Amino acid sequence: MGTQVKDVVIKPEAPNTLLLDKHADYIAAYGSKKDDYEYTLSEYLRMSGIYWGLTVMDLMGQLSRMNREEIIEFIKSCQHDCGGISASTGHDPHLLYTLSAVQILSLYDSINVIDVDKVVDYVKGLQQEDGSFAGDKWGEIDTRFSFCAVATLALLGKLDVINMDKAVGFVLSCMNFDGGFGCRPGSESHAGQIYCCTGFLSITGQLHKVNADLLGWWLCERQLPSGGLNGRPEKLPDVCYSWWVLASLKIIGRIHWIDKAKLRSFILACQDEETGGFADRPGDMVSSLWNCHIQFCICIYILHVISLGLAILYTELIILCGTFLPVLYISIQVDPFHTLFGVAGLSLLGDEQIKPVNPVFCMPEDVLQRIGLQPDLLN
Repeated sequence: MGTQVKDVVIKPEAPNTLLLDKHADYIAAYGSKKDDYEYTLSEYLRMSGIYWGLTVMDLMGQLSRMNREEIIEFIKSCQHDCGGISASTGHDPHLLYTLSAVQILSLYDSINVIDVDKVVDYVKGLQQEDGSFAGDKWGEIDTRFSFCAVATLALLGKLDVINMDKAVGFVLSCMNFDGGFGCRPGSESHAGQIYCCTGFLSITGQLHKVNADLLGWWLCERQLPSGGLNGRPEKLPDVCYSWWVLASLKIIGRIHWIDKAKLRSFILACQDEETGGFADRPGDMVSSLWNCHIQFCICIYILHVISLGLAILYTELIILCGTFLPVLYISIQVDPFHTLFGVAGLSLLGDEQIKPVNPVFCMPEDVLQRIGLQPDLLN
């Protein structure tokens, strides 16, 4: 007996046109209220959040609405003596946020406001003996970091500083029998890792080593009856995979293997018609009944804590509140992350209202043309 397919139902009244103006307003306003709960909680990934917001604004032709000077000064404040760049001021440097910063400065054609030589040395220093890359000084190894390393160096024109043969060898060692890639050798194939590995092989000129038909089949199997894409078998669809899966298919020349019309309908259904922005999937609403139920449970628990006076129960209450309070007054869970990947996915599908996006770097094509980068794509 087969496993039941996990999917969502797109309601007839779901949005079916692209609400560009609302999305631009949503991103332009995001982060303007520095005391917002959501903004405060996102400090640990602030640099990537800025990259998501700026990139989607550029794709929508609205980059001028963002505060260029403030953003550049923020990036400068996040570069450390080691050359790496952190998510926010006072945080530790990491390869992920170093790439985000370099992408942002590439959008603004302002890469020289940071110490480029130190960035190059930082990235080079994270390569391990087996060719892999650690994300930071603490040593986590992941194919995401292999992609981040070569993408950063490619944008800086410094790919020649690392041991490329070993770097390629490590990524290829993460290829699985199904054609996909995992985070390390022997790890399960996942669409996010596949994007990173195909992007890595594109930048390094090694795409011919991918089994495009086998990998393309695995990626196409991610499309569900709703039209949405998941990241691995038996998972719900998520609009972010409209990027990870679709970009991978574009890189290996198999984007025509999926139902583009159904995917477009799924992406558009993830929009919030009131506030703008995209959620992870259609219908991720928090109903009034659910709100009341959560608040009732919290009130009962507060009375329980007061009556017993136990610190451990108070701690559990904080965890409970931390889990539910952020969604009590949010009608639909939109965020810049899903907004970028929803819009970028539509760009890959050929939406003429959006600037063409590069499937390898997730940046506007005109920016890469200005830099002189043209990563490989299979036909």
